[in-house]
Amino acid sequence: MSLVRIEVPSQQRRYPVLVGAGALAELANYLRSEGLNDTTIVTVPPVWRAQGHRLADFAGDAGPVVMSDGERAKTLQAVSRLYDAFAKRGVSRSSTIVAFVGGVTGDVAGFAAASYLRGVPLVQIPTTLLAQVDSAIGGKVGVNLPTGKNLAGAFHSPSLVVCDPEVLKSLRRREFRAGLYEVVKYGVVLSRDLFDTVSTDLKLILRVDAATLVPLVARCCEIKADVVSADEREHGPRRVLNFGHTIGHALEAMTEYRRFRHGEAIAYGMLAAAHMSMTRGLMPREDQERVADLIRRMGPLPAVTDLKQSDAHAIIGRDKKIADGRLHFVLCAGLGQSAIATDVTPQELAGALSAIGMPAE
Repeated sequence: MSLVRIEVPSQQRRYPVLVGAGALAELANYLRSEGLNDTTIVTVPPVWRAQGHRLADFAGDAGPVVMSDGERAKTLQAVSRLYDAFAKRGVSRSSTIVAFVGGVTGDVAGFAAASYLRGVPLVQIPTTLLAQVDSAIGGKVGVNLPTGKNLAGAFHSPSLVVCDPEVLKSLRRREFRAGLYEVVKYGVVLSRDLFDTVSTDLKLILRVDAATLVPLVARCCEIKADVVSADEREHGPRRVLNFGHTIGHALEAMTEYRRFRHGEAIAYGMLAAAHMSMTRGLMPREDQERVADLIRRMGPLPAVTDLKQSDAHAIIGRDKKIADGRLHFVLCAGLGQSAIATDVTPQELAGALSAIGMPAE
């Protein structure tokens, strides 16, 4: 097994991200090397059914703590249920919470670990592509509130992240594609070479070819580590990772987290942001068309033609990225480059929403 190790600096701790096909077979050694023990596994039913055999030795006689899956389970109530489970199992500050889940539930498990006993060591073993390349790294954990996405949260760096592309083979194709949109995001605003790689190797990537995925996942982890280490608390440069998320989060909230996978909503957000970037003269039309073409080639997206622009405007107006009364909107200044706009007008936003198929009212 070829293992890629990426070190992520953090104000809380420096931690390794390990990427390799079959990496979970060596999990005991990785935990031991980081001084982690007394593990409590947090997972969801589909993951444990398909991949639980890989971590069965770490679940103990009590088995894993199983929580509900999906964006609608990303609530304070779910965190409270995890607290109860931790208390019953005698979790202490010397214990280790192992989040064997995708990105959404990884955020929930991470928030529970961050706040239970004022902080318990956390290991992220992401089971979706989206989580492997993005949410498992960087220490941002949290849950949604009725008024918006990720409004309750914390920064709690993991002690270890293990990304094994072998676990991705049991994902449904739609779920895998949803994660791939986040890979595209990195390419659009941070690495033209990565964008070109995805565009060229798309067929192999969609086949979940491990030899193709290991360097792809590792490159994304390196990019995320670089961005996070420069701005751990999201005061400035880290905002580039929100490309596509302002409109994407609004689409999720408008449909009560039922219609879109997170990555699908972000795909629409990227299409809108790329259109806005192009109309502002920041992004060459050729680059904007390449982004739209790649997203089209990746597969169909759920419809947005029945959604109201006014609802999107209202939700975006409550976005947590508003500072000093201004919405910080991430745009693209050509493939591999970003720009932050704080002067996006309602008319521009309406034009971008129309461009992705949301009719004007």
